[in-house]
Amino acid sequence: MKKIKIALVLTILFSFSCASNEYWKLRIDVPRKIAFDLDQYNEVVITNFLIKEETKGFNLNQELVDYFSFEISQNTKGKVSIKEIIFEEEPFKNEAFWKNLLPDREKAILFTGDVQYTEEIRKAILQKQDDRFEDPFVTKKRSLAERRFYTLNLDLYIIEAKTGKVLYKRNFKESKGFENPKQTAPFAFFELIQRVKEKLFRIILGNTSIQERYLIHD
Repeated sequence: MKKIKIALVLTILFSFSCASNEYWKLRIDVPRKIAFDLDQYNEVVITNFLIKEETKGFNLNQELVDYFSFEISQNTKGKVSIKEIIFEEEPFKNEAFWKNLLPDREKAILFTGDVQYTEEIRKAILQKQDDRFEDPFVTKKRSLAERRFYTLNLDLYIIEAKTGKVLYKRNFKESKGFENPKQTAPFAFFELIQRVKEKLFRIILGNTSIQERYLIHD
């Protein structure tokens, strides 16, 4: 049905272009290939995350669980639930550990991972831009400025509840610098996790990409 609609739109636009002797630029939604089909499962169970390093004054684990539970529930047909677990050593290589968490849910998957969220202050020397008529022999003014950088390093795992096997794994590493040296961890986190979501959802939901096409009439 979608292909028929696209073909119809193209036909109509082409007929208009022929009549006006102009070219038309079209923006078409092109479906992406899905690397992992989330909708084949009845339930997505989001667990707490293995935090490698706590961030002072910021509950990273709670933010991740809240964010993913909301976003996935808005974009999938199945049920989304939350389960708090106590991690064992090297949990992501232990199939028995995951298999025993939800023994009665065959068509469920576990959405989990480990994460590290860091911040650092970097100093940079800023050089004043020359004015148009500035004397080239005058010493240029320089100043020392601070930038606060945040880095989100997230390993995501999708695990089959029935078998405990890892069905999909991917690392996301996003970082950004802010001119404001007092930029807060929660504000930066929201920007970085948005980047992760966009990349992840292209994989598990097959979100469409917008491509431009041209119809030209001689």
